[in-house]
Amino acid sequence: MSDFRDYYDTSTFRPAHIEMLERINALGPKFAERAVQHDLEASFPTQNYNELRDAGFLKLVIPEAFGGLGFSLGEYATIGAEIGKYCGATALTFNMHTSSMMWLRFMFDMPNLTEEERATFARMREIQFPKVVQEGAIFSQPISEGGANWTSEPIKTNCRRVDGGWLINGFKKFASLAGNCDYYSIVCTEHFEGKPPAHEDTMDFAVHKDAPGLSIVGDWDPIGMRGTVSRDLVLKDVFVSEDDLMMPAGVFGKTLSQWPHMMATLTPAYMGVAQSAYDFTVQYLRGETPDQPPIDRRVYPTKRAAVGRMFQRLTEMRTLWSAAFFEAKPFPSKTEVMRLYAAQYAVMEGVQELAALAIRTCGGQSMLKSLPLERIYRDSRCGALMLPYTTEIMEDYLSMMTVYDMEDIDKVTSETVSARVSMWRPAA
Repeated sequence: MSDFRDYYDTSTFRPAHIEMLERINALGPKFAERAVQHDLEASFPTQNYNELRDAGFLKLVIPEAFGGLGFSLGEYATIGAEIGKYCGATALTFNMHTSSMMWLRFMFDMPNLTEEERATFARMREIQFPKVVQEGAIFSQPISEGGANWTSEPIKTNCRRVDGGWLINGFKKFASLAGNCDYYSIVCTEHFEGKPPAHEDTMDFAVHKDAPGLSIVGDWDPIGMRGTVSRDLVLKDVFVSEDDLMMPAGVFGKTLSQWPHMMATLTPAYMGVAQSAYDFTVQYLRGETPDQPPIDRRVYPTKRAAVGRMFQRLTEMRTLWSAAFFEAKPFPSKTEVMRLYAAQYAVMEGVQELAALAIRTCGGQSMLKSLPLERIYRDSRCGALMLPYTTEIMEDYLSMMTVYDMEDIDKVTSETVSARVSMWRPAA
């Protein structure tokens, strides 16, 4: 298996960052061993999470003032990719937890918050961060409701004011960590009599796994990323109070459009899966695959050439992707946002290309379930479909931003429902 020093210039990394990367490489081989059974059973990698908790990863992006490690978005991305190198499902679910903490961390610092919003937000952070730092809680972040880009129109799941708090009603699709987390970060729209649902009324609550009215439904038997256990949630009159809020009303919509990198945090898992496809291919051709005959397949020039192409594609992807994440910041420029969209596209499409080329290069035996490449291939197919930045949406955004000025984009007619409400816009 490759080492992170093989593809990052670590001379620019903080010592604490390098230490956490090294911890993943120490834990990773066990993650890879367990991935076989979790994929077969579509079961959650609980032991992986116990080890991540013990090693401090659950508090990776929480501010140091709250007892966290205070990692940047770019630093988190490299950690997520290292986890994905060993187990894609663990990396993808780890992102759901970490993203919940990132919203509390980074959106609090957005310059477009009012002082009142910031003061209210500060109290929420004092309630939510200790759940992770002191109690070791795991958060899930189910946002998708199926059938629509959740940033294009108000979230369908709703809450209404009652004495002492709110009642939440709704449905969440593909709720990763379902039944295996402590809290669900439920994004919903507050409804008011006589007013249509609106983005500015978006709310976010931490709903405890045992909250009355919360149920997990449906089976989980997908083609890939089976260890995420992304079953559906039904919320029926789930009561929440002020103490359950994760951000003030309206802050979600107010800030997320100006922090577009926060919606691309699914890519680290797939960057790691791409690396694992390459690593397996090299190991296989060298005759170093465990429990396989030590056959040297490097003698075939076509196979050597294919691995060369894999390395070139992988390096392209990582260079663009890591640059985009390390320059991540609120209120980015149009150029920075376009690099992000290009990086999202490159990773989610590139991981599929690499996995397919790996199978073609290694041959028919590599398709057997006894070897990890078959799982890697199936896992690789999932990323391009995930909202809000699917491959189709990235193609649309980049096509519009390359040939139109931003002020002209919304004037362009479309025969289909557009997802461009979630496209970045320059700050007013």
